[in-house]
Amino acid sequence: MAKKLFIPGPSEVGPEILAALARPQVGHRSAEFQDLYARVQGKLRDFLATRQHIYLSTSSATGLMEGAVRNLVKKRCLNLTCGAFSERWHQITRLNGKEADAIGVEWGEPNTPESLESALMSGKYDVVTAVHSETSTGVLNPLREIAQVVKKHVDVLFVVDAVSSMAVVDIPIDELGLDVVFAGTQKGFGLPSGLTVFTASDRAMARASEVENRGYYFDFLEFEKYHQRKQTPATPSVSHFYALDLRLEKILAMGKEKWFARHLEMAQRTREWAGRHFRVFARRGYESASLTAVDNTRAISVADLQKGLGERGFAISNGYGKLKEKTFRIGHMGDVTLKDLEGLLRAIDDILGLG
Repeated sequence: MAKKLFIPGPSEVGPEILAALARPQVGHRSAEFQDLYARVQGKLRDFLATRQHIYLSTSSATGLMEGAVRNLVKKRCLNLTCGAFSERWHQITRLNGKEADAIGVEWGEPNTPESLESALMSGKYDVVTAVHSETSTGVLNPLREIAQVVKKHVDVLFVVDAVSSMAVVDIPIDELGLDVVFAGTQKGFGLPSGLTVFTASDRAMARASEVENRGYYFDFLEFEKYHQRKQTPATPSVSHFYALDLRLEKILAMGKEKWFARHLEMAQRTREWAGRHFRVFARRGYESASLTAVDNTRAISVADLQKGLGERGFAISNGYGKLKEKTFRIGHMGDVTLKDLEGLLRAIDDILGLG
């Protein structure tokens, strides 16, 4: 039985988007693809409201974690960590031969601008990385406050993983001075996994031109060279381009403010439910709008809850890594609705005997 997805990703994909994926293929060096590429680029520029370079990579967003440090770190990288995926970025930075340090906080807590300020005063770093919405903990980091600190250091680039926040909340990329921002399409965009959207500032492109050993697949300069031809450097998933074209058309027709508002409405309903029966794991005021990590204060068997929900046609996620069975995560992204969410919460109430 197919399950409706309330996991932190991939998110639920509606039938219209799935149908777009089945459109006939075209050659990725053809005029037809160039037209498709240009349409998608134009809609992304409207949706993201940025003057920066916009590129699309047929890959997971993890590839851009690697690509960003390969392209931008000349001296030393500072990775802000607050959960599994931000910690993974620190690991990736080191595995790519880059000098790096991490500033971490307890899982469930946000990164703070104060700790970043003191680190940057050392002058050791030329790149800072942060995860906006940490999918393992449900924490939404204070991006504006962190960006204000980075801005004071003119030679430091700020790179943001917006995997579970882009297309869920508004990210004023240009206003905040973010140098690279990326997200896979399988979360807020409500597409299948396999395509990543990323933006790059002029400063980022200039830095990339000075860095050796950028690799090829994620070389920002190669993306720009082919972008000028309305193409991608390597063979893309043409099907994803069709699906993204339709998704952006639907979001812009709805109005992106309404698109963001529906996500926030589902997030607030889930937090209200979690606070009544359990506890929200993220510190109050720093909760993600994409997913809610629920602190398992009742010590239920999350695995058993997942099994019971699966029998009713729903899927949620257990806690991630060291939080397995200590939390469970409810995603509210993509093509699920508030009505769908209410059905899930009623099912959990019924399975657990909650009043």
